[in-house]
Amino acid sequence: MSDFSSAFSKAFYLLISGDAALMEIIMLSLQVSLSAVVFATLIGLPLGSILAVGRFPGRGAVAAGVNALMGLPPVVVGLAVYMLLSNAGPLSVLELLYTPTALIIAQTLLVTPIIAALARQAAEDLLEEYDEQLRSLGSSTLQTISTLIWDGRYRLLTAILAGFGRAIAEVGAVMIVGGNINHVTRTMTTAIALETSKGDLALALALGIILLGIAFAVNAALMSLRGTAERAAHA
Repeated sequence: MSDFSSAFSKAFYLLISGDAALMEIIMLSLQVSLSAVVFATLIGLPLGSILAVGRFPGRGAVAAGVNALMGLPPVVVGLAVYMLLSNAGPLSVLELLYTPTALIIAQTLLVTPIIAALARQAAEDLLEEYDEQLRSLGSSTLQTISTLIWDGRYRLLTAILAGFGRAIAEVGAVMIVGGNINHVTRTMTTAIALETSKGDLALALALGIILLGIAFAVNAALMSLRGTAERAAHA
């Protein structure tokens, strides 16, 4: 028990003192996850909107595929990216394996289906409400998508936050493609796994507290957005 008490004390000291190693890991994790969410949003929002509005052969199969990819195992994504970027892979010339860029690629692949699927659902719900009005105005597909994205912005922000929550908590894929290299690709989740296996609980606990804080902040933001969306709908 005294060992755990000591570990908690050291963890809070690391947090309060702004330990350099701790801050480096936190900042890299945020940089990677936020970058991945930006790229996933740029891909996922248009894809989800097109699946909601567009009518083309194979649309149902694509939508089903996107939904299925929401549950894609992270280690499978990590393995796929590793095979692409390794020395024997087709993208080996880029020399991206075991770099932060490889982490961003892996997280983008994980987050994009989440944002795309949630964006499609939000756009379809709004389309049921606005379809007749948009048709009467003669709106083009692009205008329809723009309208749905704007009117559904609070729901779409919820999808983006959900994607960020998935990215920041990821460990399997980033461990495979990043290698958990100190000062290079060590994120909060991989550092927690390493420090726990080494028995250095202080740093692991400090990082765990930060991750929990981020999780609570994301959930608070989601609840706030839902409340704002409901008030806007009834306004």
